[in-house]
Amino acid sequence: MTLTFTQLIPIFLVFILYFLGMPIVYALFGSTFFYFLFINASVQPWTILQKVMNSTGSFSMLAIPFFVMSGSVMNYGGISDKMMDFCECVTGHMKGGLAQVNVLLSMLMGGCSGSANADCAMQSKMLVPEMEKRGYSKAFSAAITAASSAATPVIPPGVNLIVYSLIAQASLGRIFAAGYVPGILMSISMMIVVTIIAHKRHYPTTRDKFPPIKEVLKQAFISFWGLFFPFGIILGMRFGLFTPAEGGAVAVLYCFIIGKFVYKQLSFKKHFISIMLDTIAGTSSVVLIMVSASTFGQYMSYINLPKIVAASITNLTSNKYVFLMLVNLVLLVMGMFLEGGAALMIATPLLLPVAKNLGVDVIHFGLVCIVNIMIGGITPPFGSMMFTTCGITGCKISAFIKEVWPFILCLFLVLLLITFVPRLVTIVPDLVYGTASGNLVNFG
Repeated sequence: MTLTFTQLIPIFLVFILYFLGMPIVYALFGSTFFYFLFINASVQPWTILQKVMNSTGSFSMLAIPFFVMSGSVMNYGGISDKMMDFCECVTGHMKGGLAQVNVLLSMLMGGCSGSANADCAMQSKMLVPEMEKRGYSKAFSAAITAASSAATPVIPPGVNLIVYSLIAQASLGRIFAAGYVPGILMSISMMIVVTIIAHKRHYPTTRDKFPPIKEVLKQAFISFWGLFFPFGIILGMRFGLFTPAEGGAVAVLYCFIIGKFVYKQLSFKKHFISIMLDTIAGTSSVVLIMVSASTFGQYMSYINLPKIVAASITNLTSNKYVFLMLVNLVLLVMGMFLEGGAALMIATPLLLPVAKNLGVDVIHFGLVCIVNIMIGGITPPFGSMMFTTCGITGCKISAFIKEVWPFILCLFLVLLLITFVPRLVTIVPDLVYGTASGNLVNFG
């Protein structure tokens, strides 16, 4: 089966509208309804929208606003500050100490913000000005901030992990557990690059030497509540104490208690409205992208694009590693142009059936996709984290590009590693949940 040019018009229209400056959500909506209003009127547009809106009624989607809210509560409750103090204690003695803090904090904040752009925005305001005061160039500070944020959605409970589990109908607990090794590898690789650059440029440390073990343990005890957060969520789901959505609610309650009664920085009167606004803004952007991408998915299903793509790739290769390399190339390009959630929502329904037919583990495939798209988010010409960081810091994009390429290279090497060594992705889920007899499960 082949597709006619008129059937492919919505795909071209999405990119045209996006390049003209229209938000990706409206570009996806507009292109889909243009097709069903003016090209193929056999399906009523309202029936497409009805199916999509019904899909947003999933109980599991409640996990998204809860985890977004927990991240906001951690910021206002002082938990994020305590985690930054721990990062500085551990890495401050290293060359480029504050840049190392930037990377380590992003890794730990994966369990807090859950969003690469949220992490970018927070650290651009909090760390970049301080890095400039200590002699780091603005371009380098912006580059490491954007690059380190690529690891944030890979560490649980990153929102993209939740989105993928909903699309693939895979165990969220296993996906959360699978994110640890890739996220840690991404962070370690960037810390190595920072060390090399810092030695060449003589960037300063924030401490003269590694602190005494007693001081490290004391700071770890103070920061324990934030450090324990992501592990506690996974353990709770593993032992059946709560479902993913309920786990999000538990996370919010946990953060409220720690922020209010342990660190005593959270004020309901002062922070409640700000927390609610942050939650509404963060949730609405994610859900709108999910809804618009699902709408576009209805169009792709109608013209049988997933089946055609699957047949074409299967005819091209039956080797799963060759397929994964093709996926890497496609998603890197998509990540350069589309927001991460939208790229994931569009690519997964197209490519996941092929992956399963070729024997690729569902969890492995998901992490490869997410890491891939995150690298695209810092890559020119339209990487979303690149624009977020440069917009807040005032860094010129040309200067940013010169500084970010070593980090793109090291992250790409990590991507290749997890692509060809799937055990790096599946080892933690298998240890926590046992060897999977099948990764597809229903949400409770």
